[in-house]
Amino acid sequence: MALTALALELVALWFQHVMLLKPCVLCIYERCALFGVMGAGLVGAIAPKTPLRYVAIAIWLYSAWRGIQLAWEHTMIQLHPNPFMTCDFAARFPSWLPLDKWLPQVFVASGDCAERQWSFLTLEMPQWLVGIFIAYFAVAILVLIAQAFKPKKRDLFGR
Repeated sequence: MALTALALELVALWFQHVMLLKPCVLCIYERCALFGVMGAGLVGAIAPKTPLRYVAIAIWLYSAWRGIQLAWEHTMIQLHPNPFMTCDFAARFPSWLPLDKWLPQVFVASGDCAERQWSFLTLEMPQWLVGIFIAYFAVAILVLIAQAFKPKKRDLFGR
């Protein structure tokens, strides 16, 4: 899971710095949700058999859910442009976590949320992200349900 989120982050940076697409504020927030999924994957990989895995699942669920919300909002702005419904000019991070100051190459927005800059198979980037975040959320639910069941102990020959 962490590797897929890392791959998506690297693709986003490729789009920004190589293809010169301008990320909007919602793009930046969607990146943050992806970083949350990646962080949850790392915590789960580091401590899979400890109670910390429940923290990782909670972060995973929250990040995926927020990602769905953000990508859906972004999709609606692109599909139904409205001069009264726009996104902010700059991302608003808490004062204790100024990501745009610490890593401006990753977290500074410079684009317009309504602008369609890239599509693949007729879907825009936020539409793809809706599906990706739904997949992350569905797998997180399945992993959470699986936590209630203990695996059967078997030896090499299945006895």
